[in-house]
Amino acid sequence: MTPISLHIPCLMNMFMPKTGKSVVRLLERLDIPFVYHEEQTCCGLPASNAGFLPEARKVAKHFLEVFGDDPVVVSPSGSCVEMITQRYPALFEDEPEWKARARDMASKTYEFTQYLVDVLGVEDTGATFSGKVAYHESCSLLRGLGVSEQPKKLIASVKGAELVPMQNADVCCGFGGEFSHKYSEISETMVQEKVTNFINSGADVLVMGEPGCLLNISGYVSRNHPGRKVMHIADLLAGPTDS
Repeated sequence: MTPISLHIPCLMNMFMPKTGKSVVRLLERLDIPFVYHEEQTCCGLPASNAGFLPEARKVAKHFLEVFGDDPVVVSPSGSCVEMITQRYPALFEDEPEWKARARDMASKTYEFTQYLVDVLGVEDTGATFSGKVAYHESCSLLRGLGVSEQPKKLIASVKGAELVPMQNADVCCGFGGEFSHKYSEISETMVQEKVTNFINSGADVLVMGEPGCLLNISGYVSRNHPGRKVMHIADLLAGPTDS
């Protein structure tokens, strides 16, 4: 099997490194070879969202230089993959050579669950979990990439887990990067509604595939419902560590 090139997003690297390690443990369990480029940095999404397009292009060019020769790039972040596959070509509209490289990168970059299910045909990862699981449909995965059934197939295959429906699972959690800072009151109302729906679902844990959503929802949960569990799908599939 050709090794994949693993991209770990900034938020995961800085705020949830254990989740990055979960991705690695799961790849190793499934015997999926991978490489990790230590020189990798941000994909450029924050700068792009803020309207700093020259800065976003600079960061995107570095990304293309680092990952350009890799046959497959996989990331456990829908927003990063959406940036790479949907926005990179438009960033270089006036630079034909870079636009061609961006299109090539877009054609070989996948979100983590998308790659497992759609490319490798993996649904049963050997994971176990005793309890009910609700799934949050992040905007970037659902609307940006059309990824919805893939993570739910993986969750449904977890031994002992019951995937339960959650009201308004496909409604934004209120993060949206800068949105949560510029419109904090609106953002907090949105995440409050998301967590209320999670609690009302009867699930033991809320799972998602987007680090930004996880940062937002877990922050609200830790402040207001500290007994509740929220996790990235990689953590569910990899299972707890011994340490």
